[in-house]
Amino acid sequence: MAKAKDENRVSIKVFLYGIQPQIWRRFTIGMEVTFLALSDAIQAAMGWDNKHPHEFRHGKGKRLVDVIGPVGLEDQTVGEFQDESLLTVAEYLGRKKLPIRILYRYDFADEWIHEIVFEKRLPGSGPPEMLDGARACPPEDFSGAFAYMRALHGDAEWMNPGYDPEAFDPKTVDFTPKKARPRR
Repeated sequence: MAKAKDENRVSIKVFLYGIQPQIWRRFTIGMEVTFLALSDAIQAAMGWDNKHPHEFRHGKGKRLVDVIGPVGLEDQTVGEFQDESLLTVAEYLGRKKLPIRILYRYDFADEWIHEIVFEKRLPGSGPPEMLDGARACPPEDFSGAFAYMRALHGDAEWMNPGYDPEAFDPKTVDFTPKKARPRR
């Protein structure tokens, strides 16, 4: 068994709230990455286009008032604010016992809420690696989980011809960083 000092990666499970059957992903990432890089990995794993604001929320119990996010959100935060471009996953996790759960909120209009579970520390290095997942991510700008569930049950039409809600192939996930984009 690897010693703790050799455990430089963490396995992460991500799933969307409000959607059944569940849409989820599991991948590993180096603990030296910042939360900005973690956000990019989540975007790639889920299949989002990374064109809307996001934030990570954490705290005690059900009060998730502490935010890790892009500079500019600090004045909208009730609790502690941490800059996602400075805070690393290793610094956040520290010596805490895993699993640890936090929320990732994407597209504040559509309100896509993801639960992020830091499952376990692992040995290794290198770029993010997709392990598994299920079902296609909702189309971007679909108006949130309620509209998605209506379309899934046939009560509304899909905006995206050819969209298959069951289609997901972990081998197609590309964690290569996209071109730089403006940060909010």
